[in-house]
Amino acid sequence: MSTSARDTELVEIGHDECLRLMASGAVGRVVFTDFALPAAHPVNYILDGEEVVFRTGTGSKLAVATRNAVVGFQVDEIDEDSRTGWSVLGVGVAYEVTEPGRLVDLAGRMPTPWAPGRIAHTIAIPLQQLSGRRLAVVSAVS
Repeated sequence: MSTSARDTELVEIGHDECLRLMASGAVGRVVFTDFALPAAHPVNYILDGEEVVFRTGTGSKLAVATRNAVVGFQVDEIDEDSRTGWSVLGVGVAYEVTEPGRLVDLAGRMPTPWAPGRIAHTIAIPLQQLSGRRLAVVSAVS
């Protein structure tokens, strides 16, 4: 049975739950500015502490646009049948990871990029702002 809009409520998600949900995801969207216009690119990623980390290729718009720029990172999970789900948004100043020890550590944990040749740059986004919302089924009160 499908859930109607009246059967759900929008609930704010706390910081720790936002991190847990973000850690459970595999693909998110990096939101950045491209020639003064908003742009969003999907990436596969890991959560390393309170930083989102992903890889991208040399010369890509994403590599250029995310170096020392304020960017957003959004991940969600939506169930269209039940009309439930969650969305988490983090904002921070992206930087390229260059410290050799950290790169070695991350290399063993990073997912294989879905797009070939996208491993030249490892980018991290410290989650300086983090917010989330969940659209949840409301329990019936008898």
